[in-house]
Amino acid sequence: MALRLDDKKALVAEVAKVAASAQSVVAAEYRGLTVTQMTDLRSKARNSGVYLRVVKNTLARKAIAGTPFECVGKSLKGPLILAFSKDDPGAAARLVKAFAKDNDKLKTTVLSLGDTALAAKDLDRVAGLPTLEIARATLLGALQAPVGKLVRTIAEPHAKLVRAIAAVKDKMEATAAG
Repeated sequence: MALRLDDKKALVAEVAKVAASAQSVVAAEYRGLTVTQMTDLRSKARNSGVYLRVVKNTLARKAIAGTPFECVGKSLKGPLILAFSKDDPGAAARLVKAFAKDNDKLKTTVLSLGDTALAAKDLDRVAGLPTLEIARATLLGALQAPVGKLVRTIAEPHAKLVRAIAAVKDKMEATAAG
């Protein structure tokens, strides 16, 4: 169904608003997917915090103009679905990768992190980016490691002394008993 001019303007404004605040975008060709599969993909996208939209390429180019994702505009060809990661840079890539594993008709064409366009082969690298919680845990572990090592180093002489006294005590008890 053809869109009226007002509907097109509203769609471009909506996608531009999302693109302005998004962390990354993945464009994937959906040719050959059934309505049921597309509905399933949309449901998974909502659950993972990914904005998913089928947009005509000319409207998509207008929507991403002036955003960090303008670099993917030249690569938008064919029937594409755009997946924008709102909070987690790797969320859209993980969604598309996981869905494409079960549905070979979904093929990534281009993706972007900020103002850098990446080839479809880089989907695995972007999908492998840690989530915010994992990155925080890794940072916290790295910050705690030196402190823990210092505490163990300071406590070790005392522990050695206690073990040595216990060994002498055990030896004395063994000679007294025997």
